[in-house]
Amino acid sequence: MLEGRRLLITGVITNRSIAYATAVRAQELGAEILLTSFGRARRLTERAAKRLPEPVDVLELDVNSPDDLAALTAELQRRWGRVDGALHAIAHAPGDAFGGDFLATPPESAEAAFRTSAYSLNALAVALRPLWREAGGGSLVGLDFDATVAWPAYDWMGVAKAALEATSRYLARDLGGENVRVNLVSAGPIRTAAAGGIPGFDDLADLWTRRSPLAWDVDDAGPVADAACFLLSDMARAISGEIVHVDGGAHSQAG
Repeated sequence: MLEGRRLLITGVITNRSIAYATAVRAQELGAEILLTSFGRARRLTERAAKRLPEPVDVLELDVNSPDDLAALTAELQRRWGRVDGALHAIAHAPGDAFGGDFLATPPESAEAAFRTSAYSLNALAVALRPLWREAGGGSLVGLDFDATVAWPAYDWMGVAKAALEATSRYLARDLGGENVRVNLVSAGPIRTAAAGGIPGFDDLADLWTRRSPLAWDVDDAGPVADAACFLLSDMARAISGEIVHVDGGAHSQAG
C-alpha cells in the first residue's frame, strides 16, 4: 500500500507512541521513512529509530524554529528530492494550560499550546510544499483528539485541538489544487509516554472503555497507525479535509 513512498514521521520520542506505531506500520507496508526530533528528546528518538524494523535517520526539527524548518526542507531535497507524505504528531502545552484551572491560564501559555499543537501543522505544510510539488502531490496526516466537547482537565490543549481541526480544513482548501491532501485521525485515548503527562488520563481511558460501542484497548496504537497509513496512501486519494475517528465509535455516543 505504501511501496516506494517516502514519508516524514514527526513526534516519535519513544516506542510507546502512536507516531512510532505508524512508523512501524509504514515500513511494513513498504515505505521509506525519516523521523524528526530535537533537543534533549533527540537521543530518545534515535534510540527508538534503531528499534524499527529497518533503522532510520533522525532529522533535527523544532517545529517552532524557522531555521529548523528551512534546514528540513533543504535536507529532504538533498536526500530524497521529494516527499510523498508526512505524519504530524506534534502537541505540547505548558503545565498551567491544562489540569482543571482553565480560567487561570496566562495568555502566553495558551499561545504556546496553539503554536506548537495547531499552527505547527501549517508550518510543516509550508516546509514540505516544495517537496510535494516535486512528487506531484502528497498527503499530510495529523493526530487529533475529539475537540467537539470540553473534556475534564484538557483545557487549552482542547482549544488547540479545535484549532488544529480548523487549520487542517484551511490547508485542505489551499493545497488541494496542488494535489495535496490534508486529513486528521481523531484517536481515542492511547496509553503512550506522552499520555502520562495528561491529568486525569486514567479516568478518561476508563470512560472510553464504557462509552465506546466497540471494544477499546488503550494499550494498542495499531488501529490508529493503520488509519494514518491508509490516509497516507493512494487508497485515500479522493479524501481531504476529513477527520477520521478511530475511537471505537465513542464519538458517536451521547454522554
